[in-house]
Amino acid sequence: MARTTVKIPTPLRTFAGGSREVSVEAETVGAALRHLTEAHPELRRHLLTPDGRLRNFVSIYLNEVDVRTLQRDETRVADGDVVSIVPAIAGGAPAEAHPGRRPGAPAPAERVAAPFTPEELRRYSRHLLLPEVGVSGQRALRRSKVLLVGTGGLGAPAALYLAAAGVGTLGLVDFDAVELSNLQRQVLYATDDVGRPKLEAARERLERLNPGTTVVPHRGPLDSSNALEILAGYDVIVDGTDNFPTRYLVNDASVLLGKPNVYGSIYRFEGQVSVFDARRGPCYRCLYPEPPPPDLVPSCAEAGVLGVLPGVVGALQATETIKLLVGVGEPLIGRLLLYDASSMTFRQLRLDKNPECVLCSPHATQHGLIDYPAFCGVREADPRAGIPSVTPEALKAELAGAEPPVLVDVREPQELQISHLDGALAIPKGELPERVDELTRARSIVVFCRSGGRSAEAVRTLLDLGFQHVRNLQGGINAWAKRVDPTVPIY
Repeated sequence: MARTTVKIPTPLRTFAGGSREVSVEAETVGAALRHLTEAHPELRRHLLTPDGRLRNFVSIYLNEVDVRTLQRDETRVADGDVVSIVPAIAGGAPAEAHPGRRPGAPAPAERVAAPFTPEELRRYSRHLLLPEVGVSGQRALRRSKVLLVGTGGLGAPAALYLAAAGVGTLGLVDFDAVELSNLQRQVLYATDDVGRPKLEAARERLERLNPGTTVVPHRGPLDSSNALEILAGYDVIVDGTDNFPTRYLVNDASVLLGKPNVYGSIYRFEGQVSVFDARRGPCYRCLYPEPPPPDLVPSCAEAGVLGVLPGVVGALQATETIKLLVGVGEPLIGRLLLYDASSMTFRQLRLDKNPECVLCSPHATQHGLIDYPAFCGVREADPRAGIPSVTPEALKAELAGAEPPVLVDVREPQELQISHLDGALAIPKGELPERVDELTRARSIVVFCRSGGRSAEAVRTLLDLGFQHVRNLQGGINAWAKRVDPTVPIY
């Protein structure tokens, strides 16, 4: 006999005593299911026909393989195998068909006396029907206060779902305006919002979505001077940041205040989600004690991001937040969820508390907030500092002269398909050291990228290699498009 775990899906847990999984001893998948239904007879009619065959609307997987592609019921199992029951699930069901409530049974007394208006009862009815949420959980959501740091790719979908769920107070931290390039993924905003402050547009949209949610804007950047004061007024912090200084700031302030920090991050096709709560598990510093060098991890503006990716990750952050507020399920504390949209796969990694963490361990050496731009090397690594540069207007005049400079575009190939400057030599920044021979005869060189950051690093590389007449185009090709040639696309 092999010891096997049978996973029970949510719709069938009512008939298995509420169990998520049951351990049984069996030699085959069929025997495992028979032992399961013997222990929980009410499950039998949901899994098996009267003559004992597996019902057609139920799929059974051994580990990750459908047993119909193996030996069906006779598929043999080994110690440690996992048998998963996967029933067909519709998008919804009438209230009287809910497995936790008999048709025609009276509603619980608490639901009858719920302090909600008729409109609220209809709005939140799908939550109220969930035994795990119910009136008490919905009331907890209405009392709760959640702070979203950032209302961009991650904060936008998270804010929508938290407001729709009935969170009583949503605090929003941001200082940007809506740009056209945001609309590919930041679904909180519309075309008419371009140019408006994000907090203004977000507040209007969320209050239209749910007038019962109070939206509190916190204008300006979060920094060491205001973080503790702002975060102190909220129950859960949602990290929707896009830079490492603010991410470490949010983590550190959350740890010092004893607040759970719902973390999310995105890059191209991949995302990460976790819940950092130093009272019960690790913090962000336990996972990443130090930030990467500023030039090592490009932003979404440089690397790109699949538009729906932040929607998935932001929705997962909203899910974890609601679970924390209602006190239901198993939050991602001590676990890191990895999502790969290109292969549509999810993986989990275990996270342990670092016994030497400088912030949350018994041996902590940091007891307050610090200078986060300095900690992340942002100030020291400003690639534009001390770099020779030229304005777009001045470059236009030089290009019309007798000895125009050589233009070097250090952007990636996919960016060249969006915009380009005629006559520019395309050498991606990463290839520059191996291709400098192509520039040795140039008397004067002007390097450019999207906005001037990467090209400044490229100029420094060329200067270090002995080139003398090398300059950076201020603001990159986007500045050229705005100030010289409006026919060049901006992205």
